[in-house]
Amino acid sequence: MTGSLQVKNDKFYIIINLKEDGKRKQKWIATGLDAKGNKRKAEHMLRETLVECEKNPRMPSSDILFSDYIRAWLKVAERRVDSVTFQGYKLMANAQVIPYFDQSGVRLQEVTRADLQAYFDEKATRGRKDGKGGMSPSSLRQYKNIILQTLNEAIKNDLIRTNPCQFIELPKKERYESSYYSAEQLKTLFEAIREDPIYPLVKITALYGLRRSEVLGLKWDSVDFTAGRLTIKHTVSKVTTAVCKDKTKNSSSHRSFPLTPEAREIFLQAKREEEENRQLCGKSYKENDFIFKWPEGTPFSPDYVSSHFALLLKNNGLPHIRFHELRHSCASLLLNSGFTLKDVQEYMGHSDIQMTANIYGHLDVQRKQLLTEKMAESIF
Repeated sequence: MTGSLQVKNDKFYIIINLKEDGKRKQKWIATGLDAKGNKRKAEHMLRETLVECEKNPRMPSSDILFSDYIRAWLKVAERRVDSVTFQGYKLMANAQVIPYFDQSGVRLQEVTRADLQAYFDEKATRGRKDGKGGMSPSSLRQYKNIILQTLNEAIKNDLIRTNPCQFIELPKKERYESSYYSAEQLKTLFEAIREDPIYPLVKITALYGLRRSEVLGLKWDSVDFTAGRLTIKHTVSKVTTAVCKDKTKNSSSHRSFPLTPEAREIFLQAKREEEENRQLCGKSYKENDFIFKWPEGTPFSPDYVSSHFALLLKNNGLPHIRFHELRHSCASLLLNSGFTLKDVQEYMGHSDIQMTANIYGHLDVQRKQLLTEKMAESIF
């Protein structure tokens, strides 16, 4: 098998000379490389492609477009994953993956590493929907997961032999430095929003370091007033539509906390208000077991909580943090009170301590200061 490089529209293309059904045929493969200054890289990709073609004997012929096979994979994924995960897959695939490969017209069996690398390079440069630059490394990895799974499905169905997405190079993930509130800032926040409908929800979130899905999933069976315990066992999540699940993110997320006196009073007050609202609304009251909801019984939606929280901060002249960063604020207070990363892992419901260290390790300032002082005393 032979091949060569060609330049078209200032980009390098690999041309593979094939023989199908006794007829000679050329296959053009985009490298995504600019013609200027990339000849050596293009030659290397040509050699890699030729080796790969020699390794793989001809597969059963299929004319299905790669974009159509992604659509087919989505139907398979819908049966395999939970509804929230599927919502995410469908939204991303329809927004950024399928339109690109619809336009390219590449067939499933023609997709190469170079095709995929060109896709990811473009999205890394100008992939944002608002036109303001490229996608983040984290977002690119989510899109890679969709393409990787699609091609694995094709391997399973004997349509291709190898998965070219395995060899894609993506930008390194940047360390995310989250924002968080100090104890004094949290007290200021609580005082400023005391009369707002989501005040009790915000306070419980910060106290127990809950995820948004966890605090919105709290039901009355989560609160044991007799034993003085709050248990996290339901969640409410949303990508395009809200979904309630009688399970947590992972087994470690199913955890219990002692009810503090203030938390107990928040839940008792919510119970009293629910009964009053049920009587006031009569038949129009929407019956459910959720704790945090509107007076007529409708539970607060995930979108409303996040957007209204941001508005509360803005209207009260408070520093901007995301709703999820109430959780980071809780972790920061625990670490700076002398608790270990292991303690925080269990409190936050992380599946392993490495995750806790990755997210919150940089917040462990006070403990590191103490360690440094002890070390200095020992040496000097």
